[in-house]
Amino acid sequence: MNSLEAVCNTLAGLAPLKLAESWDNVGLLVGDRKRSLDRIMTCLTITPDVVDEAIDEKADLIVAHHPLPFHPVKRITTDTIPGTMLLSLIHHNVGIYSAHTAFDSATEGINQMWAQLLALESIAPLVAHDETESSPTDGSGRYGILPQPESLSDLVIRAAKAVGATAPRIVGPAQRPVKKIALACGSGGSFLADAHRCGCDAMITGEATFHGCLEAEALGIGLGLLGHYASERFAMERLAERLADALPDLTVWASRNERDPIVGLA
Repeated sequence: MNSLEAVCNTLAGLAPLKLAESWDNVGLLVGDRKRSLDRIMTCLTITPDVVDEAIDEKADLIVAHHPLPFHPVKRITTDTIPGTMLLSLIHHNVGIYSAHTAFDSATEGINQMWAQLLALESIAPLVAHDETESSPTDGSGRYGILPQPESLSDLVIRAAKAVGATAPRIVGPAQRPVKKIALACGSGGSFLADAHRCGCDAMITGEATFHGCLEAEALGIGLGLLGHYASERFAMERLAERLADALPDLTVWASRNERDPIVGLA
């Protein structure tokens, strides 16, 4: 049987917390490090449905990509949805761990998974972390080169199929050939300038603001938008598999209740 501290150490090995952005809230957010664990559930975001599943399935720990709490809180009450969820999880002794931007940037993190899904070559971070403290393969975002040029539309459709995104969108001419590709999971519009600096023809991300789309157009970078959920949820399923392999005496699964809240109309 593993302690929560041992599980935290395993997670920190997969996604070193020093890679997290300064504004982030990562690591063990709720829980007793000395407690023993039997059951772990991963998810992208803690929602009321996810909380219900964790309690019903007697999870001891939720490993969520998006932190709860994210911002500092002055009170935890049922006056708010986050407060209600936190109180319920604490009452049922369910811990919370989040690696968030540390997992985005890790050597085997979400953006690296993306680069490998698309079979990119010469993969490197868009923004490298301090190499005196981190591996040179750690860093924010990724970019790499396709073995053969593809049209923007073909690339985005292929990326969407790889993670089950049902409503991909693009910015830029659909038939524009692209070869050097940037990747930024989640809301990646802030990496457009880095993608341009690295000479990328296109960037795949989850979502971008309207002004971010205009920026991509002005920079001449094709943009593929897969949806925030689709661009990251697949990695939490893979993380569950990796934890199950690393901790074989624990039961680990990816949330079955979690859904993308954004649904297209037929």
